[in-house]
Amino acid sequence: MTEAKDQPATEQLELGSLFNALADPHRRSIVEQLLGEPVGARRKCSSFGVGVPRSTMTHHFKVLRESGLITQFDYGNRAEVMLRRADLDIRFPGLLDLVAADSRHPSATPKGDEAHN
Repeated sequence: MTEAKDQPATEQLELGSLFNALADPHRRSIVEQLLGEPVGARRKCSSFGVGVPRSTMTHHFKVLRESGLITQFDYGNRAEVMLRRADLDIRFPGLLDLVAADSRHPSATPKGDEAHN
């Protein structure tokens, strides 16, 4: 039996929560991967391969869901997620376009990751 987890309604989406969720590179990677999927596509939570433990992935999906970026569907022992494109486009037109555009540009090396000479 499929059960969608609680998420904010479209009118309850807050830009600060979305920015907070997108600030983490692992969560942003998940959203970027979902942007590459057809509209309405669902992906298994285990398919994202961002290189963190399962418990950390569970936390990332919770943050993404509670911010309103994704809908999460539980199927007992597995879960799938779907990007809330329509809701996000209604509430914050162009936000997902900015995320997609940013993902296509090489980003600067994060502080602390520079090679030591």
